[in-house]
Amino acid sequence: MAVVLPVECLTIASLRRQYLALALTPEAVIEGIYERIAADAEPGVFIELAPRAMVMSAARRLGKAATDMPPLWGIPFVVKDNIDVLGFNTTAACPTFAYTPTHNATVVQKLLDAGALVLGKTNLDQFATGLVGTRSPYGLPTNAFNRSYIAGGSSSGSAVAVARGYASFALGTDTAGSGRVPAGFANIVGLKPTKGMLSTKGVVPACASLDCVSVFALTVQDAGCVADVAKGYDALCDDSLLQANEWQASATFAPCRLRVGIPGLPQRSFCDDKLAESNFDNAIELVRGQGAEIVDIDFSKLFACAELLYAGPWVAERLQAAGPNLRSHRSTMDPVVSDILSAASGVRGVDVFAGQRRLRGLRTEVQRVLAGVDILMVPTTPTIFTLAKVAAEPVKRNSDLGLYTNYANLLNLCALAVPAGFRADGLPAGVTFLAQGGRDSLLAAFGARFHSASSNTMGTSGPAVLPVPNACLAKNQEGWASLFVVGAHMSGQPLHQQLASRKAVFLAEAETAPTYKLFSLPSDGVARPALLRVQEGGTSVQGEVWAFPLQELGGFVCGVPAPLCIGRVALRTGEDVMGFTCEAAGLEGASDISEFGSWRRYLARGAR
Repeated sequence: MAVVLPVECLTIASLRRQYLALALTPEAVIEGIYERIAADAEPGVFIELAPRAMVMSAARRLGKAATDMPPLWGIPFVVKDNIDVLGFNTTAACPTFAYTPTHNATVVQKLLDAGALVLGKTNLDQFATGLVGTRSPYGLPTNAFNRSYIAGGSSSGSAVAVARGYASFALGTDTAGSGRVPAGFANIVGLKPTKGMLSTKGVVPACASLDCVSVFALTVQDAGCVADVAKGYDALCDDSLLQANEWQASATFAPCRLRVGIPGLPQRSFCDDKLAESNFDNAIELVRGQGAEIVDIDFSKLFACAELLYAGPWVAERLQAAGPNLRSHRSTMDPVVSDILSAASGVRGVDVFAGQRRLRGLRTEVQRVLAGVDILMVPTTPTIFTLAKVAAEPVKRNSDLGLYTNYANLLNLCALAVPAGFRADGLPAGVTFLAQGGRDSLLAAFGARFHSASSNTMGTSGPAVLPVPNACLAKNQEGWASLFVVGAHMSGQPLHQQLASRKAVFLAEAETAPTYKLFSLPSDGVARPALLRVQEGGTSVQGEVWAFPLQELGGFVCGVPAPLCIGRVALRTGEDVMGFTCEAAGLEGASDISEFGSWRRYLARGAR
């Protein structure tokens, strides 16, 4: 008998718990999903839905649930139809382009090897060209909350499938925002990982140098879990990066006191949508209330970079896959897509070099802007449009939706679209967090905490409790290490910029075990303390724990002057972390200030 699960019960954690408790089987979950798809009869979500018998057979081959089952065992997913899956045609939403793949895309194979069950191929804007979700001959996906509104694109079918409970997660692609815009319109999470983290082997290119495989899921945790299974260097993919083996998409710690950059008030645009503007204002206050520092920054260079995506030479790269079809079957293509691609054929070689030079300059200027913040927060889109408005002005409306998304891949930023509750008219709204490439785990931690505070629903689910990552001080996580500081490197102190410039993230205030002494070193420059572990007569010393990117740690440690050094520091909690210590031989002339128990208290009393 089919069990039609509530949408909130389709998270990876929920299904695994029920599988291990033998309360559910993958077969029962699949039966329920097919019953829901049939009952909803939603047009335009799937280009090809797998025969139920085929998926049931794959579910039975999984065997019985066990504690050592793979991370995605029995988890149903769907795939955007510009990504190759054996047993399905790949169409890119263009019938005259369709072909039958001979291999799974690399990311799909990794998910299947981890026990996931693929249910079908989902609809998209043709050749992944669009952010509206209305450019397909395979039907028109509509918004899951109001059928008069767009679902967003280009990964429209993937987002709607997750929102409506047809899958636990879905693969999409993101070149200009296609993994974020439809997530914002569906009350789900959209993860656009750092470019090169997930292989694009077996993906029909939209703009190959900028393409990313994206993940749609009900929670930030699920999106990160899927990306971490699918990630990794792929020797068969020209754009895959060796660092992909080291990067992590899942949250590794719960950051505090981040500096969050937002567009300055004059630079915010909502296309005169007061409801969208109010929702973003509420999101700002929520983030501020969680302890973050909000920083207005100049977005002009980011917006200038975004304009290069379609006004610059990168539009010509879209002819790589679609060009032959445009020449042979233009009359069968979506007219908006064919017009965009036709214009691309006029790009000259000199335009390419000029565009690349312009991008290099903008990247340098953006790096200066980003140096003062840990992450960015923007509205996922300025507004949401009805189907009628998009039909009336398809190119302009599409351009409007890309205001806050188009620059991400050109600047090699990772991005995470997260629900931000519902507008007064009942439509979902979202925000997107962005960070420099390789910092996906930081976005996951911050985004999960935001999601749990901003919403109690996932897609079209009923009320649900959303998970939040736990704080982690001592355990070294993939790509990060904890560092304890007690003096001039603490927040507000003269050398703190040495941490900030290396993108360290504040975790918590902490105290050492009561086995240390604190000294003030003689200095004719910046005053510094020294922490020394002793056998007896020690005390606890207050300091701060920071998460330090491992790739930055070596250079930082090499710059630590004697007699200071980086060693192991025992905390009062029993945890053991790296931190500033001192060689006993270097304490000649130093003053014992252990009675203060804190460098800040020592300075506050006027001591020098």
